[in-house]
This record gives sequence, structure tokens and C-alpha cells, in this order.
Amino acid sequence: MTKILYSTRATATGGRDGTARTDDGTFEVALATPKELGGNGQGNNPEQLFAAGYAACFLSAMKFVGTQGKHARLPADASVSATVGIGPRADKGFGLAVTLDVLLPGLSRDEAEALVAEADTVCPYSHAVRGNISVDLNIAQNA
Repeated sequence: MTKILYSTRATATGGRDGTARTDDGTFEVALATPKELGGNGQGNNPEQLFAAGYAACFLSAMKFVGTQGKHARLPADASVSATVGIGPRADKGFGLAVTLDVLLPGLSRDEAEALVAEADTVCPYSHAVRGNISVDLNIAQNA
């Protein structure tokens, strides 16, 4: 990275059963371990936050790519749904797996594939996880 254009800071207390908030106070969330991992599920969890962030970031990356003149523009009704799974790793600890379901109504298969491939090269979340976790990209043109 040559220059930081924006940064933010968030602090978590209590781990998976606590709270997290940004230093500027614009975001605060109660955290709870999901029932599937032995918790009460009475709050959000890091996987949900990661899914929301990755989906929004990838959609923004497609928007950006579509404005650069080499690919189709992003349809107004495009969407990205991120599924984030967590489970034990063979070596130690836990790992994540991600599936991005990309809906691009009105684009041809070739246009959609090119747009998604280019977005995957510019999205900072994709850069951060590449080579570290499994990410599947699924493309659909129609709802």
C-alpha cells in the first residue's frame, strides 16, 4: 500500500460475548456467540460482521470496476450476499470459508464473469483473504 486514504478504529470488550464499537461512536454492536458454537445467539458475531463488510466491499469494487470503461456497468439492482462459515482447522484453531453470491441482472454471462473477476482483483477484502481462506464466487444474472 502506497498511501492510507482512510482508517478507522474499533474496540471489542468481552470477546464473542461482549460489545464492539468504533472510536467515533457511529457504530456499536452487542456480540454473542452463535448457538451453533455453544452460545446464546442473543447478539451479532464476528462472522456476521465480516459477511456484511465483505458483501458491501465487493459490491463497491464491482461499482468501481464498472465505471472504469473496460467492463459493463453495475446494474442498479445488483447485490452480493456473503456466507461466512467457521470451523476447526486440521492443524490448529479455527478457519473461515466464504461464498459470495453475486446477482447481476441484465448482464450476459461473459460480462458478469469479467466484472466479478476484475472486482476480485481490486476488492481489499479479497486481497486480505487471498491464499488464506477459501472464497467461492457464484454468479447469477437473474433473481
